[in-house]
Amino acid sequence: MELAYIPSPSSGVLYIGPVPLRGYAFCIIIGVFAAVWLGNRRWVARGGRAGTVADIAVWAVPFGLIGGRLYHVVTDYQLYFSEGRDWVDAFKIWEGGLGIWGAIAFGALGAWIGCRRRGIALPAYADAVAPGIALAQAIGRWGNWFNQELYGRATDLPWAVEITSSSDGRVPGTYHPTFLYESLWCVGVALLVIWADRRFKLGHGRAFALYVAAYCAGRFWIEYMRVDEAHEILGLRLNNWTSILVFLLAVLYIVLSARKRPGREDVVEPAAGASGGEKAGESGASDGADAESDSDTVKGSESAKDAEGSEDAEGSGESKDGAAGSVKKS
Repeated sequence: MELAYIPSPSSGVLYIGPVPLRGYAFCIIIGVFAAVWLGNRRWVARGGRAGTVADIAVWAVPFGLIGGRLYHVVTDYQLYFSEGRDWVDAFKIWEGGLGIWGAIAFGALGAWIGCRRRGIALPAYADAVAPGIALAQAIGRWGNWFNQELYGRATDLPWAVEITSSSDGRVPGTYHPTFLYESLWCVGVALLVIWADRRFKLGHGRAFALYVAAYCAGRFWIEYMRVDEAHEILGLRLNNWTSILVFLLAVLYIVLSARKRPGREDVVEPAAGASGGEKAGESGASDGADAESDSDTVKGSESAKDAEGSEDAEGSGESKDGAAGSVKKS
């Protein structure tokens, strides 16, 4: 008898009148807003302009969604193209199924396009938004709770998630809530990157690489707990191998980047720096003009004093001469 467990929603759709609000899509949207908010704060703190993160996200988010869906469909093609399946379901993103690896890869491509249009280096932008991406993943994982997916082996732990029966073959019971484990792990990754960035002044993409490495470390053991169908290679799920490969690449990037380009970028958004420089130049010119004006005033004052002193001296001389003449006459 289970004493406690996390109940699952009976439906992944809430209706506001005739309008359906899908829990999975809602979590993704909230996650995107959280990522943009946190990324904007970090970007402005680095010297960038407010709003730049959102402008580039207009490119990154759609590319990320497309990439995430493509990765899922390609790696789990049997769910959509095997006998008895409807290939049209591959487009039903609201029913779940986004591969983080494809989302990050295509999202980076979209961000690169946005950065080029703004004259911004992609690594600096990636460092700013890295913790926000982890936070977005933490929120987005709750969409799997609404869809009753992404769970692990059966368990009677108090925090087990309840899975109910359905037409897709789910076996009712209580299971490890791997979606919850990954959500909490991603929160920890976000905090780790924020702390490390402040402590070590990470730059040139190293904060983003740290996020990738830390996420992969957690994804490996969480993926190992999952029981849903997946392709395996040498006894490990495909996503386990992907986690290992991407983790090694991220660590290698951190090491090589630290040697080649130590420190952090002084300017992350040239337009913001140029604007500040113009204002400083205008201020300096104004100060110079004021100083020159003050100098002229001082010089004029000194000339006036000299002139007055000369006139007083001449007048005094004339008075003395007149007095002497009067004495002689007397």
